[in-house]
Amino acid sequence: MSTTQALHNLYKNVSSRIIGQETLVKRLLIALLADGHLLVEGAPGLAKTRAIKVLSSGIDGDFQRIQFTPDLLPADLTGTDIFRPQEGTFKFQPGPLFHNLILADEINRAPAKVQSALLEAMGERQITVGSTTYHLPDMFLVMATQNPIEQEGTHPLPEAQLDRFLMLIRIDYPNYESERKILQLVREEIRTNRGDEYPIEGEIIDKDTLFAARHEVLELHMSENLETYLLQIIMTTREPSILGGKYANIIQYGASPRATIALDRCARANAWLEGRDFVTPEDIQTLAYDVLRHRILLTFEAEAEGITTDHFISKLLASVPVP
Repeated sequence: MSTTQALHNLYKNVSSRIIGQETLVKRLLIALLADGHLLVEGAPGLAKTRAIKVLSSGIDGDFQRIQFTPDLLPADLTGTDIFRPQEGTFKFQPGPLFHNLILADEINRAPAKVQSALLEAMGERQITVGSTTYHLPDMFLVMATQNPIEQEGTHPLPEAQLDRFLMLIRIDYPNYESERKILQLVREEIRTNRGDEYPIEGEIIDKDTLFAARHEVLELHMSENLETYLLQIIMTTREPSILGGKYANIIQYGASPRATIALDRCARANAWLEGRDFVTPEDIQTLAYDVLRHRILLTFEAEAEGITTDHFISKLLASVPVP
């Protein structure tokens, strides 16, 4: 089976088990293909945890869920040196970050010290305990969930950590028909005693197949004009005066070079999942919101006027000429 067929089958199988959250499922596959991390924001009960569990059942890799709480310590994530009295030495005990797929559940309920413990792991694919550095698995994806900031007991994530996430997606409640299908699916799972297990049909994807797919994604054709279009989008976030009007002075910080790389890789992955060997402007426009919304810092004046990052991105995409 080709890498394309294998990933498409995985996408189809996961979608059949996660109903009403098509955007979440596709972004998970894009993050996997683009070798990045995903931040998902939404109310409790919208299948965020279930989505990555179902995905992990179709990949040859191990899965670990970490519940973030106010009393969590950095060592609870990274691991620590344990003294062995019978040997008289210290031995490193790996923490839950040493897995392939990580669910950082309700990440914004933990204090900043714990959240910052993820920075090195997400950015460098390694952690340092004492004077020793330990490398994380080659296939390493963090899907963090956060409740809306307005909810009690939440803390906003630091800008440096937000920039480590490939995308920030916001999900909402499913529609009427999707809700009916969810009810029927859960009833069937209970009837067949599947419980909390999330097996999917089809062949399990091994790491070699996934890495081959990532290579194919990077080989997709992007024209020079389209690359210029992508760069103009990023540059305009740093010089919003080009847009004029009320949008001229609403950005405190624009998107970083990491955003340029992320938008390029996500657009390529989206095109690859749709069966094309070239990138279109629609691929860039579709992913621009998820890639940029957490990397743009608005001024206080913009927030006072009710302007959101999504409003700004809409104005941005409407203003930058499409090749």
